[in-house]
Amino acid sequence: MGAVAVLKLAEAPTKVEPAPVNAAVAATERPVTVERSGQTASPAPGAGVGGWGATSDLAQARNDRFREVAKTIIPPVFGMILMLGIWAVVATRSGSIPGPGQTWVAAVKLFADPFYRNGPNDQGIGWNVLSSLQRVGIGFGFAALVGIPMGFLLGRFTFMHRMFDPIISLLRPVSPLAWLPIGLLVFKRADPAATWTIFICSIWPMILNTAQGVQRVPQDYLNVARVLGLPESKVITKILFPAVLPYMLTGIRLSIGTAWLVIVAAEMLTGGVGIGFWVWDEWNNLKVEHIIVAIFVIGLVGLILEQLLLLLARRFSYESR
Repeated sequence: MGAVAVLKLAEAPTKVEPAPVNAAVAATERPVTVERSGQTASPAPGAGVGGWGATSDLAQARNDRFREVAKTIIPPVFGMILMLGIWAVVATRSGSIPGPGQTWVAAVKLFADPFYRNGPNDQGIGWNVLSSLQRVGIGFGFAALVGIPMGFLLGRFTFMHRMFDPIISLLRPVSPLAWLPIGLLVFKRADPAATWTIFICSIWPMILNTAQGVQRVPQDYLNVARVLGLPESKVITKILFPAVLPYMLTGIRLSIGTAWLVIVAAEMLTGGVGIGFWVWDEWNNLKVEHIIVAIFVIGLVGLILEQLLLLLARRFSYESR
């Protein structure tokens, strides 16, 4: 009997307790790996944040960014290489024009000490560039003080536009250097005469572009101002100035470019300290490689001035706000 009771107890069904958590939820909370023949199955591509899909998207974004950078950098690099190649070929065949290597050696020596002083007519290229920039700044500043308000008046009032239009049309085509003898006659000195030349060549783009911007302001804006009874000062500061600012900045860019071009020629004629005089003095000393270095310096300074004005135009552009 005892043995029979033991056998019946061993054959009795065993009660299975339920799992403490849902099996489906547990399966979703951890990856399922199936081991077969010593291998483990990985999650499907694209599953999860760090899946293959996210990695491929990141690689695609990097490739697109690299292509954009390449499109921006590679064409200018090829252009510079082409220019240097043509320059080297011309220098080799002519024999009198220094090549890129010789010019580079001369530039290294010049910029090793660009601010030396050995007398009033023997100064480094840095002082000459700063002297030219000072003349341009003074002449350009006076041109802005006169030209921008005059442009507002010519664009705002038809009578003044008709009165000054023949004078501007007559004087604007005159070469700026033609005004240099007048400056020497009036000021009796070379430095203010060169500044006067900068003034007279910088004023026309500011006047014409500012006047054109005022004339292109929609008439509805001015009609509303007239109905509201706004004074002329409010019309200029609140309506005209925001609308005319892009045209005015365009005139300023054209003026600064013209001024930097003219100052080199004016200083060649007047002498003294300045990049134009320095170029002419180096020609008298038969240092052609220094002249080529000065050409690159003049172009680089002009490019920097233009880029600064472009940044200023973007900063104060009302259209992008």
